[in-house]
Amino acid sequence: MINKNLNIETNTLRSSGATLLCSIAAAIAALASFGVAAQPVAGPQDRNSAKTEIQSSGSGLGIQLGFNSGYRKAMLAYETPALWSHRFSGDWGRVDLGVELGVAYWDARRDDPNSMWQLSAIPILRWWPADAFYVEAGVGPTVTSRTVFAGRELGTRFQFGSYLGAGFTVQDRHRIGLRYAHYSNANIKKPNMGLDILQLTYTYRF
Repeated sequence: MINKNLNIETNTLRSSGATLLCSIAAAIAALASFGVAAQPVAGPQDRNSAKTEIQSSGSGLGIQLGFNSGYRKAMLAYETPALWSHRFSGDWGRVDLGVELGVAYWDARRDDPNSMWQLSAIPILRWWPADAFYVEAGVGPTVTSRTVFAGRELGTRFQFGSYLGAGFTVQDRHRIGLRYAHYSNANIKKPNMGLDILQLTYTYRF
């Protein structure tokens, strides 16, 4: 009877977490749709200048969906304006440094414990060789709600997050990307099995 009640409570928690993320994701999508409809018409030179301004100086709200054979992840993220930016001479584009703050919900397909929350604050360096294309890399701290997830022992609740990805912009304010993410405690404490996941990312810049 106790196990049955625990299973009901666990399923309720997982359902509530997924519903919360879906609701906020829908709000972000609505905001993005409004942004597309409200964009003014501008000339090519004005558009290039505005695009750079949005990408470097603007903030961002995003949703990320990650997949692995054993687990998956949904994350909501806030992206700060660029803390540092540098434009190279010639055709080498520019680099921006910002911070991505995130809250994520992990869900295991099979092994227990089958759910976990995670908070993150990852500095990300993004290179723009062209105005509409970027390559990114980032490393920073995260905190998880468990030290064991999906049958994997993480060692500590503190985990380093390492990102490597690429993507492109659509209509200046919309950014779509593909990112590989690795989480581990850098052998601060063993066992340190870590987590690896491939993520689809969407960010609305404003």
